[in-house]
Amino acid sequence: QVQLVETGGGLVQAGGSLRLSCTASERAFSSTPMGWFRQAPGKERDIVATIAWNGGLTYYADSVKGRFTISRDNAKNTVYLQMNSLKPEDTAVYYCTEGPRNVGGGRWEADYWGQGTQVIVSS
Repeated sequence: QVQLVETGGGLVQAGGSLRLSCTASERAFSSTPMGWFRQAPGKERDIVATIAWNGGLTYYADSVKGRFTISRDNAKNTVYLQMNSLKPEDTAVYYCTEGPRNVGGGRWEADYWGQGTQVIVSS
């Protein structure tokens, strides 16, 4: 069973920055794509960003392009999400995932999910 543990959430003012971290228990982490999703209150869970196993290919939702950066350190089994220029609409629970994939129709799924970390952006 893969365990994903997220840290780094919290309360920040609009325009500020946060960095989320996610450490995976799986030894195969270095060969697995990783991603971040988020779920805002009353909304469906949406993809935020993904990164290939070697960090060579990334994907970002349009809403976060230019503001968020996903990266990984395979030696530490850790994936990061650097969030800059935060907006109140970025308020959500952020989930780290292993094996994210686009299943069509604008939908994304993943094999394993962390417990989530809350990000609140005040205006």
